[in-house]
Amino acid sequence: MTGVFSLLPEGRPGLLDPLLSGAVLPGGSEDLSRYLAAGGYTPLPDPGRLLDRIAAAGLRGRGGAGFPAAVKLAAVRDTPGTPVVVANGEEGEPGSVKDRWLLRHRPHTVLDGIRLAAAMTGAARACVYLADAPAERAVRRALAERPAEPRVDVVRTEHTYVAGEESAVVRRIDGGPALPTAKPPRPFESGVGGAPTLVANVETLARIALVHACPEAADAVAGSHLVTLAGTGRAEPGKDAAGATALAEVPAGTHLKVLADLCGHGGADSVLMGGLFGGLHGAGWTDLPLDHDRLSAAGGALGCGALYFLHPEDCPVAVATEAAAYLAAQSARQCGVCVSGTGALATALTAVARGEAADDTTGKLHRWSRELPGRGACGLLDAAARIVATLLAHFPDRVAAHRGSACPACANPAPEDGHRFTVPVP
Repeated sequence: MTGVFSLLPEGRPGLLDPLLSGAVLPGGSEDLSRYLAAGGYTPLPDPGRLLDRIAAAGLRGRGGAGFPAAVKLAAVRDTPGTPVVVANGEEGEPGSVKDRWLLRHRPHTVLDGIRLAAAMTGAARACVYLADAPAERAVRRALAERPAEPRVDVVRTEHTYVAGEESAVVRRIDGGPALPTAKPPRPFESGVGGAPTLVANVETLARIALVHACPEAADAVAGSHLVTLAGTGRAEPGKDAAGATALAEVPAGTHLKVLADLCGHGGADSVLMGGLFGGLHGAGWTDLPLDHDRLSAAGGALGCGALYFLHPEDCPVAVATEAAAYLAAQSARQCGVCVSGTGALATALTAVARGEAADDTTGKLHRWSRELPGRGACGLLDAAARIVATLLAHFPDRVAAHRGSACPACANPAPEDGHRFTVPVP
């Protein structure tokens, strides 16, 4: 399959095929009158009860870190001051499309989630933060139609890897550059205009709207994920062409091999998960389930839910080299350790890919991948270090095979814009 599809059981509420039937017009855009008739924007008489329901369902944020949504909501609510809610749709990971798709096609669901988050935290103001022109048009149309409260502004930014980091979001909304700041304080303590601020991914907010509309299915809503599927290589006979992308909604626990088969990448022998944040995984990846804790235990991360499948003719060294170079180029250049660290990783991997690595290069890569995580102001340095760590852990023989000569897959220079990982919105 390519395009957009759901693996949810029939009748389970989802974001791609909403249970609020009739709320979506042909072409995929939401219509306010139908959304209201189907139960959208319904009153919230007891915000505390909805917060308890979200906590009981175990809803985690969908921006990448997977932090419990109810804990974040409560922290903002309990901090002195009048809070602000921010819907973060910047989507800095180049391999992810879910947030732009939601803003383009389900803007009322996202705005409904903003309304509910504002009620639970006591916020009087909200912002939709994005970098996509079609998404901005859809959101502004929906804002012109929807109920008036709370006040919602739209803030457009340039698309970069770090622009969606929560402190960069706050900085940009306050009129500065979309670059991370040192923490503490974190946005829930002092965010937009100094107010306690909830920076929530748009999928998280959309799922809050579904939990409110379908309380009997709260666990199922919290346990479903939007995932972006892409890759290279030759498709299997009878399957869609490889390299095509798909946006799928799937239950937690779905095995990665199932997703690879569905989008024509059943012949893949490894995967890059979590966009560029979850690392490369070789033998055993087919048995991994779509689950935060299980993927973390395997040394990876679900991140934003983007999966990039590699086929036997792909070289993981070439993929890691390209990813590291992209991340080095995307550095905010505010932290010396990030500038030097990502640069050193990218330079060393380039030497490996070209068959020009010195005898101590692999040892240096091992050491750097252990020492660098956690030292930058945002997750970019961590992503680069994990790419290297997982390459060395899962593909030591492939790395060793590059000693003295480059493989054909590494002979072509890596693109400067990261286009291998950038996928179109279906």
